[in-house]
Amino acid sequence: MASTISDTKQAAAAGSTPAIAVIGCGYWGSNHARTLASLGALAGVADRNRERAEALGRETGARALDPEAVFDDPSIDGVVLALPPQSHADNALRAIAAEKHVLVEKPIALEVEDGEAIVRAAEAAGVVAMTGHVLRFHPAFEGLMRLIEDGVLGRVRYIHSHRVGLGKFHPENDALWDIAPHDLSLILAITGEEPERISGEGTAVVDHLSDFAHLHLTFPSGLRSHVFTSRLNPYRERRLTIVGDAAMAVFDDVADWPQKLVLYRHKVWQEDGQWSFDNAEPDYVPIDKGMPLTRECAHFIDCIRTGGKPLTPVSDGLAVMRILAAGTVRHKGPQPGAPWPGR
Repeated sequence: MASTISDTKQAAAAGSTPAIAVIGCGYWGSNHARTLASLGALAGVADRNRERAEALGRETGARALDPEAVFDDPSIDGVVLALPPQSHADNALRAIAAEKHVLVEKPIALEVEDGEAIVRAAEAAGVVAMTGHVLRFHPAFEGLMRLIEDGVLGRVRYIHSHRVGLGKFHPENDALWDIAPHDLSLILAITGEEPERISGEGTAVVDHLSDFAHLHLTFPSGLRSHVFTSRLNPYRERRLTIVGDAAMAVFDDVADWPQKLVLYRHKVWQEDGQWSFDNAEPDYVPIDKGMPLTRECAHFIDCIRTGGKPLTPVSDGLAVMRILAAGTVRHKGPQPGAPWPGR
């Protein structure tokens, strides 16, 4: 592998629309392909299931390729990997070795050592290597970050997230590794630091993998956070709550667009040795509409064009992996093969 991406490739990418292939034509990979096609950057789609790749190729007007051909094709500048997570590390390293820019869906690997190898390889090759933390590109989260940066919430003291619903059930991936990366990426963006203490517990109900997971995080600054994820819940919730000492805010991705970002100017104070509080009406913060995946893909394209650093580098994906690995120590649930009561 070259120590840096070739000058020829850099010159080809600069000022032009890079050619990007998607490996993995399942649900999310298909969304990537459609989005890249709409941006004029889709060069090909690949999947081990040739028929699935050909069907998506016909829909998007892109070439249907074998995965091996993507790495060998010098006309392809970048690769999006939307595979089962156990396949991400090997394919990311192959893409980087072929001097291709890469966007790896979360989690970028299932072993911390593999995530570290991806980060090292990308740095050595000088390629754009990005994690698919799509909610970082959500206009409501960007609005939330502006509230924090402008001091509207005061000092952030506590963050909690609830991301629950029914499904999907993966044979190799539990609720923690499948769902929690979304909110962990947001929490790390807000705090700007990694936690110094992590505790977690998972509960398996359907089979031997956790269907419910809790994480408790303590950061060096003293800020605390908890994350609750479930794939076996009767209702759907996608809510991130930030508690500051001046105000509170909620990013609710299930709410209608005008209500996705809410500011609460509640007050709590001490007077004559007693604590008092005052409820404020919710203040719905205006945000521009925009599809997070479109914004993410456009950012990937722009980073390839300019050589800029991505907002969500693979080092961010590695930081999330470290938390996930530390949070899977404690697990409660049936042994493999234990029947789900509904069977």
